[in-house]
Parts: sequence; C-alpha cells; structure tokens
Amino acid sequence: MNRYFTNEAENHGTVALDLPALGMGCAAIANLYRAMSDSDAQAALTAAAAGGIRYFDTAPYYGHGLGESRLGAFLRSGGGEGIILSSKVGRSLVPGAPPFDTGFVDAAPFTPVFDYSRDGVLAQVDGSLRRLGRDHIDILFVHDIGAMTHGDKHRARFEEALGGAFPALADLKSSRTVGAIGIGVNEIAVCLETMAEVEIDIILLAGRYTLLEQAALDELLPLCVERGVKVVIGGPYNSGILAGGAYYNYGAVPAGVMARVEAIKAVCALFGVPLAAAALQFPLAHPAIASVIPGARTAGEVEANIAFMAHPIPVAFWAELKARMLLRSDAPVPGDTG
Repeated sequence: MNRYFTNEAENHGTVALDLPALGMGCAAIANLYRAMSDSDAQAALTAAAAGGIRYFDTAPYYGHGLGESRLGAFLRSGGGEGIILSSKVGRSLVPGAPPFDTGFVDAAPFTPVFDYSRDGVLAQVDGSLRRLGRDHIDILFVHDIGAMTHGDKHRARFEEALGGAFPALADLKSSRTVGAIGIGVNEIAVCLETMAEVEIDIILLAGRYTLLEQAALDELLPLCVERGVKVVIGGPYNSGILAGGAYYNYGAVPAGVMARVEAIKAVCALFGVPLAAAALQFPLAHPAIASVIPGARTAGEVEANIAFMAHPIPVAFWAELKARMLLRSDAPVPGDTG
C-alpha cells in the first residue's frame, strides 16, 4: 500500500467489527422512488429491532437527510439500545430542492452535491451526527467513488478523496468519533484501487456479489481476506429482481439476466427454496462477508427478510445451481465444510 492514513499507535490497525449477519439498508425508508410517512418508516425500524436486527446503514444522500433524520428519531424514541450504525460521506447537502432527479420523492429540501474535501467531509459528519442524535458513528464509508458514478471525472474525484476524505476519516477514527472506516460503492474496480492506496477496515459493496454476480471472487474477496477487510453486501436482491421485483441494478432487467433468474427460480422450485432466501444467505458463506443489508420499506418486508434469512436450505440446492452453471464452481456456499 502506498498511503497509510490511520494512526497505528492509536488504532492498532484494523478495527475488530462484530456485525450481525442480517442488517437493514435504510434508503427505502428515505422515500426512495416513492414517498412514505414518518409513522410507516418508524414501524419498519421498530419491526427490525423487534426481530433482532441491530445493524442499520444510512447516508446523508438518502432522502437528502431525511433517512438519517428518521433513523435518528427512532433512536431517540428508545430504539437505539445495542444498535450499530453506518453512514457515509461524499455529498454535502446544500439548501434548496435539486434541479435533477435523485430518485428520492418528497425528500428534505436540500440538493446533494459531491464534495470529498476535508472541510466538506467534516461538515457532512457534523450534519449526520446532528440528524442521528449521536456523538459517534460506528462505521463511516466514503460514498460513491468510482467510474460508475463519476465517469471521466473519476480520477479527479478519487484524488480529492485521497487528499481530503480519507485523511479526515482517519482523524475521526483516531479521535473515536468514528469506529471503522471504509468505502460504500457499487463497483469492484474502485475497491481494488482504494485498497492499493489507503488502509481501510470495511467495504460496503452493493450488488456485486450476489446469486447473479460473482466476479468479486477473482481478486477483491481474496484480497479482503488477506488484509482482514470486512465486506458488507448491499443490494443482495440486485435491486429487487432476486426478490420478485421488476428491477435490476436500478433499471430494466436485460433479457439475459431475466433468463438466468428464471433458471435459478426453477432450481428453487425443485427444492422448495424461496429465491429471496437463497439470495440473502448465499453471500454470507464467503469468509470476507460480515453482513448482508437488504432494504425494506414496511414492517412486513422487514419480517420477510428475517424469515428468509432463517429458511433452511439443503446443501444439494447449491450443488444443483453449480451443476447447471448458474453459480460459479468456486463460490463458497452455505453448508460447505471446507
């Protein structure tokens, strides 16, 4: 690695993270794609806590601050006992409604603007702490770096983060305002790029290690095991297609993907396994994966996720997926004995 931003004497290297297998992504309760009431959001969070979920992931971007505010209201109402929180940096919230579509409906009246500078990040963390009603964030991710988000501006944004966001997060970790630091992204390449430059504790990887996609097995996950970097899998349903939804990677489902999903469904039917249960449980078999955090909008969806995580799946199911070349032969699966 070329740059070490953490204070080894203070932090003794990688932080020990004790994450539960199942967490909850909180974009949906921040009015992603459609609005919901504060009371319905609180009902979903209450159902999660009642069902034993104690890890919640949010971001200033979600609902332009609304997601953190709703989560903070839940914590202040007495729901915060033993809760692990992660949030993110990389966008500043500027007063005024955005002139572009962010996907969040009836969001708070702020425009999210990319800013990976040190001053920008420190101000963003202050805002998050205020909305969450906390003086500490357990995990803080640098959000949405990478070419998938920034295109030909990626290198400039990445350099800004290397000089600003990452050193700021290391200082926050040293002061114990933040417990663990990492990146929250939707692509593999920038994870490798970051790990070549910066010492991090954890990666939130959305949609890139699922029943449909296992390219992370090639380089990223082995490197994470080697370095002791934990991985949280966001988007385990690939935007819903693996849970009966109509979207893949936030958009229409390509014909090839749909054909693969239908083939996986046929194996699920053969073994009596819900597709969503297989999608949730599969990533956790890899030793680098610490948690999966499906989103949920309602108490019912939360309860379904909890049930899917507990649903028994025979080892023969995974063997059949591999035999039909629907899952990579080198992918660890639940029940593997090594």
